[in-house]
Amino acid sequence: MTGTSKTTKSTAKTAAKTPAKRAASADASYDGFTAEERAAMKEHAQEMKASSRRRGSAAEKAAEAEAAVVAKIAEMADADRVMAERIHAIVKKSAPGLAPKLWYGMPAYAKDGKVLCFFQSAEKFNARYATFGFNDVAALDDGAMWPTAFAITELTAADERRIADLVKTAAG
Repeated sequence: MTGTSKTTKSTAKTAAKTPAKRAASADASYDGFTAEERAAMKEHAQEMKASSRRRGSAAEKAAEAEAAVVAKIAEMADADRVMAERIHAIVKKSAPGLAPKLWYGMPAYAKDGKVLCFFQSAEKFNARYATFGFNDVAALDDGAMWPTAFAITELTAADERRIADLVKTAAG
């Protein structure tokens, strides 16, 4: 009887998992992560390794992290590079307490070690526009729903002021 009991329990566990497996296999169009997503994850792993290997004072580590952000911006296509350079300057001026760092291969700005905002070039994920976004540590709460990412095709003076205001608010 013990054997029957174990078999019954095993069958029950398998049956419980089967609907989830069926649901996952029903979407035959899903092929896993895109090449761009896999590349971003690899970049993040390299960033984490580089961060853990950094030696020196906090100021030296911060300067090295900012140099990596500036180098990443310099690699971008012209249109995205120009916007990223402006956003980098705006963030540094609006919230000097934020720490520039790379995040999944994108320029990002952290508060207390957590990424608060980031710039994603259009070519990063083969998108038709660049994105400036905020993570949940940003203090942008406005009711039950508020925007956390913005599509950017160009930066006007008004856009720059809006980004500056959002970054100041988000940084608290």
